[in-house]
Amino acid sequence: MTMGASFDHGEDGSLHLAREGGHSHHRIVHAADMTGREIERALLKAVVNNPNITMFEHHFAIDLLTTEDVSNIYCHGVDTLNTDTNEVVRFISRVTLLASGGAGHIYPTTTNPHVATGDGIAMAHRASAVISNMEFVQFHPTALADEGLPIKPHTRENAFLISEAVRGAGGILYNQAMERFMPQYDSRGELAPRDVVARSIDDQLKKRNERYVLLNISHRTKEEILYHFPNIAAECLKYGLDITKSPIPVVPAAHYMCGGVQAKLHGETPIMGLYVAGEVACTGLHGANRLASNSLLEALVFAQRAVEPSLDYMIRSNIDIDESVKWPFPVVPTVLGVSQLNEVKHITALTRMKLQKIMWDYVGIVRSIDCLKIAEKSLADLELEWEDHLFRFGWRPYMVNLEVCELRNLFSCANLVVSSALARQESRGLHYIVDFPNLVESQRLPTIIFPSSPLKSTWSTQLVHKLFADPVCLCDNPNENKGGTLVGQA
Repeated sequence: MTMGASFDHGEDGSLHLAREGGHSHHRIVHAADMTGREIERALLKAVVNNPNITMFEHHFAIDLLTTEDVSNIYCHGVDTLNTDTNEVVRFISRVTLLASGGAGHIYPTTTNPHVATGDGIAMAHRASAVISNMEFVQFHPTALADEGLPIKPHTRENAFLISEAVRGAGGILYNQAMERFMPQYDSRGELAPRDVVARSIDDQLKKRNERYVLLNISHRTKEEILYHFPNIAAECLKYGLDITKSPIPVVPAAHYMCGGVQAKLHGETPIMGLYVAGEVACTGLHGANRLASNSLLEALVFAQRAVEPSLDYMIRSNIDIDESVKWPFPVVPTVLGVSQLNEVKHITALTRMKLQKIMWDYVGIVRSIDCLKIAEKSLADLELEWEDHLFRFGWRPYMVNLEVCELRNLFSCANLVVSSALARQESRGLHYIVDFPNLVESQRLPTIIFPSSPLKSTWSTQLVHKLFADPVCLCDNPNENKGGTLVGQA
């Protein structure tokens, strides 16, 4: 608030507190139904106004730059792709903090922004960080179901979120026969935790062979609805639905990754100089099932916590800009013709959709061992098929473009989710598996994925700058006329 974030207040002047699913009390400070947007607005304004901070927009992070000795791995910065200029830019730094968000786009429908392709998790995994609890993928129960709207929107990059607060304010879920169904699944009804509500909706959809359910808030006054949910009301009205009069069509969508890069309580990772905060991190705060709105708290608290130890590390460490050339620069594929590059992009787009379908069909809200094994094999086959197609069109492992890099990361994260889900032989929180439907107290432990074994690594698990053993590279100088740029930081 000291940075200018504006939150709702009650009639007595105190902060208005909302209640959301799984909460026993009204505890959520909010800005109507756009709290995250308001926090982001205030933070971005503070960043822009701070003369000590330089923003490099439209830079896609490719891989971390690391070295190692007998006892430790060290992070020295990151290679990026300037997507405006198609130039590789290298940032050298004593401290790197990943705040890259989640991996919602491993599924076909997600509330995440289009950039949420698991880049930070995949980069950290390739750099030999420890990854934890990736089986705990939260599906938000109530994303807007476009096919249930009077006017159908054009294809969206991400699903529109119908806030948990709608149910907290008294919203009721019905199937399309207008039968209320939540009380038959949980005594808390619509205020049950998200995993329970999502599984209940999933069960209704499968039993009734329907594509969405209905969330009704129209029994509240029009004034209340428009005051608390102006953004939701406006979005629905764009497509012919007045939520003050009619129920909202909703369906579950991938929403939040509780797992990620394993971190300590101040954002530290086992890689020296590398810190994490927000959804990319697994701090243990969310356990097996994140409560509504706790992600904003975690992002703010752990980002602040990471400041002091990162400054201490920066003071103790050294940086040598001259050594920055020890890592080969990734190569922008300028040697490929337009038709070749277009074919690469086309194959990559099709493969991405196939990956998402595998994840939704076999690694969704309700899982089974058989389905997870099918997903494991299908993903492995699909990745090899994709690589084979790319390399036949002249692609090389050390080449980079946005679409290919994103899909590498999606493959990495999808495989991490499947491996973690197979390892947990119980149902806990967001991970529900029909073969092991009960919670097993002895398994109240995090799922840990240690650094990749070189013997089992695939293209998506290897750092780009370590892929220059390809014989083709010997007759193609990767640093010549490729636009590689070095940015040194203190």
